[in-house]
Amino acid sequence: MYMKGASERTNMPSFGNRLQHAWNAFMGRDPTPIVEYGYSTSYRPDRPRFSRGNERSVVTAVYNRLANDVSGIDIKHVQVDDNGRFVEEIPSGLNNCLTLEANIDQTGRSFIKDIVMSMFDEGVVAVVPTSTNINPILNGSFDIGSMRTGKIIAWYPEHVKLLLYDERTGQKKEIVLPKKVVAIIENPFYAVMNEPNSTLKRLIRTLNQLDILNSNNTSGKLDLIIQLPYVTNTDLKRQQAEKRRKEIEAQLVGSKYGIAYADGTERITQLNRPVENNLWQQTKDLTDMLYNQLGLTKSIVEGTADEKELLNYYNHTINPILNAICEEMMRKFLTKNARTRGQAIKYFRDPFGLVPVSQIAEIADKFTRNEIASSNEIRAVIGWKPSDDPRANELRNKNLNQSDAEMMGYPPVEASGSYDQPDQMPPEEIPENQGMETYEEEPMPTLDDDTIIELVGDLDERIEKLEKLLKSKEKNQNEV
Repeated sequence: MYMKGASERTNMPSFGNRLQHAWNAFMGRDPTPIVEYGYSTSYRPDRPRFSRGNERSVVTAVYNRLANDVSGIDIKHVQVDDNGRFVEEIPSGLNNCLTLEANIDQTGRSFIKDIVMSMFDEGVVAVVPTSTNINPILNGSFDIGSMRTGKIIAWYPEHVKLLLYDERTGQKKEIVLPKKVVAIIENPFYAVMNEPNSTLKRLIRTLNQLDILNSNNTSGKLDLIIQLPYVTNTDLKRQQAEKRRKEIEAQLVGSKYGIAYADGTERITQLNRPVENNLWQQTKDLTDMLYNQLGLTKSIVEGTADEKELLNYYNHTINPILNAICEEMMRKFLTKNARTRGQAIKYFRDPFGLVPVSQIAEIADKFTRNEIASSNEIRAVIGWKPSDDPRANELRNKNLNQSDAEMMGYPPVEASGSYDQPDQMPPEEIPENQGMETYEEEPMPTLDDDTIIELVGDLDERIEKLEKLLKSKEKNQNEV
């Protein structure tokens, strides 16, 4: 059993303190206060709902899959350098809406999913800052507190009329706002999804016709033709035929097993055979065409796609949607001054999200060996806590041994090969006369030409003698 230390027991609140300040949702509520909470419904009123028959079609699964993949990628308000490279994350209200809490009902990811689903359904969606620190209509520089998606129901030259959810009343209201404060995001696949005669609309119409046909085939009708033994070209004969038809219907309905009798001269023909049509084949062809135009394959839908297929899917399907969202938000919610100072809205996809565990070790070795990522950054990707070793935060090749000077804490030698100060030198490189008095050495005596020629001649003679000795030694060794 784990025993708490003395310091932990000291910091714990006393029993009386806990009893005084504790709260339970089901206790201490008598008498129940009468509070008017406002408008209420049995369903969530701000939830996006499909229109134009999309909610009754198989395309709902396609919408949901794409929206989930887009919302799984982080969108952040960041600071970039002069080359557009990420420097740091800006702790702003806009970044809080994109990453943590967009409004009282939605997290950052559910808000992004709401944007994508509404955009697919309507073809265009409006992102409205519902709460700001100052009036955005009068001042272009403002900080956003909360955001929601709205449906555009009317277009004006510089304004739009929106159907927007009001979280104060719990109902949707129509408001008119300037376009400069509303991010209007258009579906990059509008021609495929939202045009009247697009592939998606044709697929929906075909599916609706197929649903009607299936409903008629399973409605319980018998589709019988009764051939009577007389001609029904007069009113009296037609009345007799109608009477006979009702008698057979009454027999079938009133019978426990649905059995009826007929005269020997009557003939009954059943027509409930399926009528041949190509609706089902058209549905399959249109579905394959839609998947191809959206960059979806069967393996992606089933979740068995390899890395190359997923990379192609993200580059040609997900990235255009993210670019449309980020560029429009950056254009409307960041002023020109903020953009020139390096602020931007960018999306970041986890590069290791699609990598199998068997390849993580190899990738980690390459990233650390080439000084792309530190050991602690790799540990964060795996999900391990960072190491306390200070060398785990260094960008260096761990496979190379450090020099003695670096291991002792001295700075590495600069490109010039010299140190700025003598006290930065490692001990073995400090000159012996460091800190001692030095004396000037006497100059070397100069030699004239005759002396040099004489010395060179002596050197040649010695070289000849040495060559003779080596030859004689070699000869003796060969004789032996």
